[in-house]
Amino acid sequence: MEQWALIEADLHETYGIDVGDRALLQVRSWRWLRVRILGLLSAETRIQRHFAPPEPKTPKGVR
Repeated sequence: MEQWALIEADLHETYGIDVGDRALLQVRSWRWLRVRILGLLSAETRIQRHFAPPEPKTPKGVR
């Protein structure tokens, strides 16, 4: 959970989920939250870029 700040920001930006809303998290299951966190890894998000940074661009003519 070292990257929780990235996950929290992405959950809010992508799904509109405020993890500080205790009432919401009490009525939702861990599976519900897990599915959304895993979804962040397959979208263009902060956490996805953290674990799979883009390849550096190679200048034209250089191999």
